[in-house]
Amino acid sequence: MKMKKTIYLIVSFGVFFLLNLFSMATVYGENLEWNKGKQIFEVNCAGCHPKGSNIIRRGKNLHSKALEKNGYNSVNSIEQIVTNGKNNMSAFHDRLTAEEINQVANYVFYQAENNWKL
Repeated sequence: MKMKKTIYLIVSFGVFFLLNLFSMATVYGENLEWNKGKQIFEVNCAGCHPKGSNIIRRGKNLHSKALEKNGYNSVNSIEQIVTNGKNNMSAFHDRLTAEEINQVANYVFYQAENNWKL
């Protein structure tokens, strides 16, 4: 009986350890992606969009209300405008890879959802 209890405790600890390890790896990976998006934004976008605002056209900011109003309420739609540009917004398809565009679009979408508080 004591042997079964010991084996059960060892197996339980192993499962718990592996689940925590997987969880930490997921969070760490997400943080790396988020940090890449943040870095790309700071280098390429923050000049016109500091903290999600817009120094050229105030109504075209990166806050969730304005994004939704202007039809950019998904990561995909943000990727499209970053890639192709529109009006005063420059296209970045020749300066950023598709992966970088996805990272910055995810960063913008996440920040808009959190009111640019992070």
